[in-house]
Amino acid sequence: MAKTHPKVTARMKRIKRIRKKISGTGDKPRMRVFRSNKHIYVQLIDDLKQQTITSMSTESKEFDGSGLKDRCELAKKVGEMLAEKAKAAGIEEVVFDRGGYIYHGRVKALSDGAREGGLKF
Repeated sequence: MAKTHPKVTARMKRIKRIRKKISGTGDKPRMRVFRSNKHIYVQLIDDLKQQTITSMSTESKEFDGSGLKDRCELAKKVGEMLAEKAKAAGIEEVVFDRGGYIYHGRVKALSDGAREGGLKF
């Protein structure tokens, strides 16, 4: 979709509105979600240093989604694996940034997986 498509511009407005209210630090980074039609991506961002601490997606080399058919199940597995990587980096709390998407379906499944993995929102 083009950047001028109404759905895309509406999502960009939602992203700006959300980002005014939340930001991540080194101790409590921002957990940013992006979803495409096939894949889901999540990263932990330190906004003070403007760098990504760790990331995970369904396209990552260490991700093994064999045996999982549903995209929500894949998203939950990505959340669990991100929680493991975050714990290894010494992070226990995050600020959740849903990326302009509604908190439903794959976005909710990802956050539930991260919570089950031990992250606190």
